[in-house]
Amino acid sequence: MTTPDRAHIAMFSIAAPGHVNPSLEVIRELVARGHRVSYAIPASFADKVAATGAEPVVYTSTLPTQEEPEAWGTELIDNIEPFLNDAIQALPQLAEAFGGDEPDLVIHDITSYPAIVLAHRWGVPAVSLSPNLVAWEGYEEEVAEPMTAQLRASERGKAYYAHFEAWLAENGITTHPDRFVGRPRRSVVLIPRSLQPNADRVDEAVYSFVGACQGDRRDQGEWQRPADAEKVVLVSLGSTFTKQPAFYRACVKAFGDLPGWHLVLQIGRYVDVAELGELPSNVEVHSWVPQLSVLRQADAFVTHAGAGGSQEGLATGTPMVAVPQAVDQFGNADMLVGLGVARRLSTEEATAHDLREAVLSLVSDPEVGERLARIREEMAQEGGTRRAADLIEAELVG
Repeated sequence: MTTPDRAHIAMFSIAAPGHVNPSLEVIRELVARGHRVSYAIPASFADKVAATGAEPVVYTSTLPTQEEPEAWGTELIDNIEPFLNDAIQALPQLAEAFGGDEPDLVIHDITSYPAIVLAHRWGVPAVSLSPNLVAWEGYEEEVAEPMTAQLRASERGKAYYAHFEAWLAENGITTHPDRFVGRPRRSVVLIPRSLQPNADRVDEAVYSFVGACQGDRRDQGEWQRPADAEKVVLVSLGSTFTKQPAFYRACVKAFGDLPGWHLVLQIGRYVDVAELGELPSNVEVHSWVPQLSVLRQADAFVTHAGAGGSQEGLATGTPMVAVPQAVDQFGNADMLVGLGVARRLSTEEATAHDLREAVLSLVSDPEVGERLARIREEMAQEGGTRRAADLIEAELVG
């Protein structure tokens, strides 16, 4: 393909690991190819962005932070309204930040509504970088409309849609809010096709699956497998929904002193190791671990089934026990089970007995290993970071 001249590319995201982290290797690659990348992000992620070579464009966000997951509420409207409110207040900040330095191309996380508005205002292409599943043909009828029926009938829901439509109209956009959010013009999908429901009904002219864009992660450090560990199991619930001391105690009971096994337990920032009681010698506990390094040496992975962890498990060929906690994790868990490489347990079902039984049955089943090997090969063909950058550059010369 024709290599475009050095361009100014603007990336937009929110302060959430599951939305920023998948984009970082793509940004690093675009910078390495000579492009100037400005990355709009709240201050808490500015250093991580700067490490890629991109220039952080810091804006103030009103979204709940990792420290307050309960602030997202319990109803659908509680989950979606903050994104609209944040977009409305962030748009003037971002318009001013890029004033006189407008980009040639906008790339953006799926939650960054101001990016789409600004691309429209500037008359430049916009490309979504999706860190999780995308809509297929029939998605609205099968999933979205039933899920939002109650919302659309409620007074709060009607006010939300009216507010959203008015904001879009003020910015010269007549698209319905649901399509504005869920139907991008062009999307690079940062998950493997194997994790996508109804992948055969996804419009490949719009959505391109590039699989894992992981990088070598050497900057995160390397985990060393103990010499006497015959088998290793990693337990991690990600970075947000980690206040689960009872679950971690069940994991210690399940794998502590299990002959030949070594447990790596990541407990996050909200649980004190003292809450876990006395730990057997084959258990190591950390608030954070270099997950990919551990998975490259692990035999099993107990995960919340976030998009990042799910594809890391697939990319390293690691059988998984999925214990989903929120949002897309339930669907990801079902996809992993459907692929024949995982078992799913609810938090309540994740007793020591059932966790142990699930892990032992997965690692002892040769068909699970064969399925994982096939999926790894398929993922390797999807192109990863380099193909993602190629597709983005194609928008510059298209």
